[in-house]
Amino acid sequence: MIDPEILAYYEHGLEQERLSADQRRIEFLRIWDLLERHLPTAPARVLDVGGGAGVYALPLAAAGYEVHLIDPVPLHVEQAEAASRAASAPLASTAVGDARALDAEEASADAVLLLGPLYHLTGRDDRIKALREARRVLRPGGVVLAKALSRFYPLFEDIALGTPVEQDEFEKNITFLADGQYRNPGGDPTQFTTSYFHRPDDLAEEVQEAGLEVRALVGASGSVKLLPQLPELLKEPEQRKRVLDLLRLLESEPSILGMSQNFVAIGQAPSAP
Repeated sequence: MIDPEILAYYEHGLEQERLSADQRRIEFLRIWDLLERHLPTAPARVLDVGGGAGVYALPLAAAGYEVHLIDPVPLHVEQAEAASRAASAPLASTAVGDARALDAEEASADAVLLLGPLYHLTGRDDRIKALREARRVLRPGGVVLAKALSRFYPLFEDIALGTPVEQDEFEKNITFLADGQYRNPGGDPTQFTTSYFHRPDDLAEEVQEAGLEVRALVGASGSVKLLPQLPELLKEPEQRKRVLDLLRLLESEPSILGMSQNFVAIGQAPSAP
């Protein structure tokens, strides 16, 4: 169901707190902004596919949504279950599952979140299959939010972080830009794991091929994580609002979309005839 390298990476247990501090917090804040603007009104039924330990599912449940979390990593599901039991608004359900074969009835959900699966499905056919599954379980007019990782941002991130220069780095960058494939054969938990990095237009095409209308294609985190002072800015309410307002203002600008660390396609199932 899941690549062993990916499973081993997430079994380190780092995902639960990944978006809660430092530069990484900007991703949560931006995705949450998109959810508030694009999800149907609560108490809609939401499938959070690849929902990890519940970083979005639990706040959505607290906001009145009926949230069903599905993730291929058993540890994530255990963490989500534990957090749900302690929450005042628990999740409707949790399950180990695969985005390509959802255990859900056709036309049973108002929204599907694919905020993690697509970049770990390294083959296009598998990504289309996951998007078609989202389309299958959506009710007419339902929405899907599908996140992808940018193929261009990591090259600048390496420079910003001052990572050591590899002897064959230029050739590796040429290959990466051509195929978008990333691997971590050594399994170093400080590095990422088996992934596919999109071009923005490729994500839109995949969503359309799955039978969904692309309602919007937006940058999420932008490139502000490259700013070393970002954690301090996010601690100050006025500066945090300034950053978020600017990212929202620029989110749909096509000329810089590929420089966002990640971008989100908001797709919609056809309405009933």
